[in-house]
Amino acid sequence: MGDFLAPIMLATLVVVLLAGFPVAFSLAAVAGAFGVVGVLTGRFGTSFLEAMIFRVQGTFNNDNLLAIPLLVFMGMLLERTGIAEDMFIALNRLFGRRPGGLAYAAIIVGAALSAITGFVSASVIAVGLIALPVMLRAHYDPRLATGVIAASGTLAQILPPSLVLIVLAEQMEVSLLDIYRGAILPGAILVGAYLLYVFVVTWRTPRLAPPATSLNDDLVSTRSLWTDALIAAGLPIGLMALVLASIFFGVATPSEGGAFGVIGALVLGLAKGKLNGTNLRQAMSVTGILCSGILFLLLGASFFTLVFRGLEGDIWVQALFKAVPAGQTGFIVFINLAIFLLAFFLDFFEIAFIVIPLIAPVARLLGVDMVWLTVLLAVNLQTSFMHPPFGIALYNLRSVAPRAVSTLQIYWGALPFVGIQILLLVLLIAIPQIVWQTRVAPIDAKDIRIELPAPVD
Repeated sequence: MGDFLAPIMLATLVVVLLAGFPVAFSLAAVAGAFGVVGVLTGRFGTSFLEAMIFRVQGTFNNDNLLAIPLLVFMGMLLERTGIAEDMFIALNRLFGRRPGGLAYAAIIVGAALSAITGFVSASVIAVGLIALPVMLRAHYDPRLATGVIAASGTLAQILPPSLVLIVLAEQMEVSLLDIYRGAILPGAILVGAYLLYVFVVTWRTPRLAPPATSLNDDLVSTRSLWTDALIAAGLPIGLMALVLASIFFGVATPSEGGAFGVIGALVLGLAKGKLNGTNLRQAMSVTGILCSGILFLLLGASFFTLVFRGLEGDIWVQALFKAVPAGQTGFIVFINLAIFLLAFFLDFFEIAFIVIPLIAPVARLLGVDMVWLTVLLAVNLQTSFMHPPFGIALYNLRSVAPRAVSTLQIYWGALPFVGIQILLLVLLIAIPQIVWQTRVAPIDAKDIRIELPAPVD
């Protein structure tokens, strides 16, 4: 029975989650139950309770996790004070008279807002409320309009200082600074690919994204339009650039950079005259709710991982991966395919807190560059937000889209952008140097062996 406790524990968690119980409490409850079983069967002593206490202390003392509420609060301040709306209006005036101009504006605003908020749902909802009505009034094809908005909102998954990257860095036990540096170029490639896709589609079929005809800027010079756009977009983007630069160059830790960003967001909101008690309270409330949920997830996942390893679950998982052919190459292909398929049924947090901790030790054993793998998984998990029919971004967009836009149109609109993300995933596997500061040695499957520890009597 002892050798089967780990797989039984994992199966129990799956059943509990399918029953609809919250992820955080499911993780903690299953860990607690099997922790008692582990003590009663002599798998480990009561000292594992002390280890749980140290895990809690380690979570609260983690400087990277302290950055989460600060970065989220900064993003919520900028979103609540109408920064994104000002950006879209200025970019709309600049690009709106060109075929696909509103789509370009939506992608740029979505990318900026994704970097600002760091949270997919907030980005998708904000861009959907701001841009979708304008695009539909301009007679954009609903599939293209909704696809652009859903895709640009999910950039919060990969663009630093992404909340998702912080979570993955913790679960993979790698440097957050290295993850931020490694994600910059893939994120930029993805934004460029979205813009290129819109250009190709509107060049071939202009009627899908006609120029806006309701703009009254005939008497305004192009220079003035560019100036307005640079001011509207440059201030928030400049703030984000300063925060990231302070972290990248070692001037500040992630938490200190987040604190600097909060101060900058407050100053920017006051300067624009849009910061008041109401939106300040709203930003604080959303930040508190979101960060509390993440904290419970982290604690539950930490308890689950501790007990699972105590039951030698890590050895069981390593034995499973030993059967995967082609060594490191087979491992990379297998886990990416598995996560892509799991994302049809599980959301990001379930995969990040349950699946990722199981595969990270095997990846280290195989000598996989963990920074590269973390960015690779971040891009893969980005598709989970846009998978029909369960993608969270699609649900978020459905909640703010007019009834005239059908759910099927939202699904069809997302598919080309899912394809673009898959192409980026393949590109990162083929050319790992795209992820900066990674050191991926040439893969030779014949030289790779998984040495399993001897069973503990």
